[in-house]
Formats: sequence, C-alpha cells, structure tokens
Amino acid sequence: MVGIENKVVSHAFGRHSHWQGRSGRAYDLVSENVDKFAMGDADLYVIAKGSHVMWVGSTSELVGDPLSRSRFRLALDCADRVFRLLTPGAAAERLSTIWDLEGAAPMADAQAA
Repeated sequence: MVGIENKVVSHAFGRHSHWQGRSGRAYDLVSENVDKFAMGDADLYVIAKGSHVMWVGSTSELVGDPLSRSRFRLALDCADRVFRLLTPGAAAERLSTIWDLEGAAPMADAQAA
C-alpha cells in the first residue's frame, strides 16, 4: 500500500497588519516572507520598505503592464516586507484598490489602557 501524504497549503499563517489607504479605508493585510515570496493568481500584494509602499498589484499587472513589471523588480530589490490583501474585493474594484493602497500607511495598533 502506498502511503498518502497530506499537504496543507495556506497563506493565512502570517502576521496580520492593518493599513489605511489614501481614501481613509482600512485594509487587513497578511505578511509574507520576502525571501520566499511567491504570488498567487488572484491575490493583491503590497511590497513595502518600512511604512513606504513601493508597489501594489497582482500577477495581472506583471503580465500585462511592462511599467508595473519594472516597478515590481525595483521594489523587490529594496523591500523589507511583503503583504497580501486578505479580502481583495470585486474585480471591478481592483484598480481603485491598487490606487488606494499605493498611498497607504500602517495604522497605529489599538493599545489597551
């Protein structure tokens, strides 16, 4: 009898982070390992250095937009963190979400008194 190998693949084990877009909307992001970063097909990603967003997008932008591809490479060269958007939203909202996240900043964590 051949042994069955169970594999669990999940991106939900990263640390959660809350960022605020330039519109004021709050986003829940999950940190990804920069050194082992691999993009999923439908997810939106934020590549940052500290609290400065350097690139936002998905595989669609890398395939279809040479400028985005160039910015992606530059961002990965100096980034120290990568995040995946937990709830990417509707496909129709994708471009506005990318625009909003390009001006995002980390939100201050709520501290208990």
